[in-house]
Amino acid sequence: MISLPRMALALLVSAWPLSLAMAQKLQCNPATYDYGQVQLGTSKQNSFQLTNTGTRSLTISSRRKSGRDFFFSNFYLPITLQPGKSVPMKVTFKPSVTGKISGSVTLVSNAQNPTLTVNLSGTGTSANALTLGVSPSSLNLGNVTVGSSSSLPLTLTASNGSVTISAAQTNSSEFTLPGLSLPKTIATGQSLNVTVAFTPSVSGTATTNLVFTSNAANSPTSVPLTGTGVSIRAHSADLTWTASRDGVIGYNVYRGSKTGGPYAKINSVLDSSTNYTDSTVTAGTTYYYVATSVDSNNAESGYSNEAKVVIPTP
Repeated sequence: MISLPRMALALLVSAWPLSLAMAQKLQCNPATYDYGQVQLGTSKQNSFQLTNTGTRSLTISSRRKSGRDFFFSNFYLPITLQPGKSVPMKVTFKPSVTGKISGSVTLVSNAQNPTLTVNLSGTGTSANALTLGVSPSSLNLGNVTVGSSSSLPLTLTASNGSVTISAAQTNSSEFTLPGLSLPKTIATGQSLNVTVAFTPSVSGTATTNLVFTSNAANSPTSVPLTGTGVSIRAHSADLTWTASRDGVIGYNVYRGSKTGGPYAKINSVLDSSTNYTDSTVTAGTTYYYVATSVDSNNAESGYSNEAKVVIPTP
């Protein structure tokens, strides 16, 4: 057997995120919103997500509102949004009269849709009415890996009498209320702790409203929910080495789970190049790689030096 020189083995671990093609437009989520029933002298705030879905930056230059009972909260202009970026717009409803109240907010920008209008509504109720309180008033479940789950608590409180919750619904299957069975009655002055779970099925930001139906004056009671699904990164090990002497027709790549071997060949055919990508790695695993060269007589060299790699998690 011909003895061939040992080869230096270099390693690069990489992951490539997916990119999405988007139409150029300023979007608001939710596109409309009903604050439900809010007692006079109190207020309710909702956060709207403004997103630039275009391929170039856009600037929101001005705003206006209709309806004296709706107010912008800490939303200052101008704002420039880079492609794919979002910014929250908080709008507060503080009813001054009882009954149904309607309004809107309008944003002006240099997007393809230069004016974006969000229609708003809410109902003012008298003080001392039977009320279902919710704390916090909204929940952000944060970044969660696709396929896994994260949860946060929500506290429901009855005021001015016992409140019976008959239904709790969202329009998204990614948000659930594990362990909650209905109907449920909360005595006046008492509280009920509810768990809200977010299990994303795809990457990206998800928003919905959790709506409680009850005998309270402020029913339906709405709680904005948001969370972001994060894709599991696809890792790979990119191996490169210096070409051996003349007469070599290709290389074999071997992988082991511990230093010094044993190793198993991972290429199905002889590799004629001086690089190899191992795309069968598992997150959180340590691998040890070596390579051999093969000459025209099918004689195979000894192992090269060993290269160690720790695949990140996730």
